[in-house]
Amino acid sequence: MFDSRARKRLAIVACLATLVMSGAQNAKDVPSALESDGGGWSDLLGATSAGLDAWTREPIPAGGELPEDSPWKLDSASGVLSCAPAGGGREWLRLDQVLLDFILHVEWRFRPEPGATATNDRAGIFVRNSNDARMWHKAECGDAKGGYLVGETFAASAIKPFNLEKEVAENRVKPAGEWNTYELTCKGRLVTLWVNGVVANQWKGCGVPRGYLGLEAERGRIEFRNIKLKAL
Repeated sequence: MFDSRARKRLAIVACLATLVMSGAQNAKDVPSALESDGGGWSDLLGATSAGLDAWTREPIPAGGELPEDSPWKLDSASGVLSCAPAGGGREWLRLDQVLLDFILHVEWRFRPEPGATATNDRAGIFVRNSNDARMWHKAECGDAKGGYLVGETFAASAIKPFNLEKEVAENRVKPAGEWNTYELTCKGRLVTLWVNGVVANQWKGCGVPRGYLGLEAERGRIEFRNIKLKAL
């Protein structure tokens, strides 16, 4: 039988253990680069930018046809960029600037139309792309899934596929209707993907040290906001 002092000591130890475990769980959450240092960022859709005039619509796959009416709509009041491709189409919006090393901050969410059953589970954020996306490197977006790097990159004198989904230790992507935050850091051939507080992928296999960034949409409605870029 334990006396009262022993019981108190056990209770204190248990409490400390709980606090330590809680701290360990929270310690893996890493603030975004934008939160850590708000200086030096360019707002790619804000009042000081060229808005959508600095972006070009491109078909997926490359060489396809685009509908005449653009599904990309920028609400200047809220700063939200939305896209719902007609007829279940797929396309991307390319920033018309070749970029070297940078950090890209993007917030996004799916907004299914009333009565819709499918979500835009193949939307994504591109970095280091060729201008026609025949070579592409994407942070996958999805309804409570995604949050990994996938694409086709230059390797051994050819374009080869890669998929880092199995390297993600914890899925942090939120359900449709909730905002997610991605940050992609590109330094040479290293691409790092940060998702809602954790580093999801670090990939050293990017086949090119420069390229285009962009936003992909397919089928359903997706929204983007706070698209910010910091050159490194």
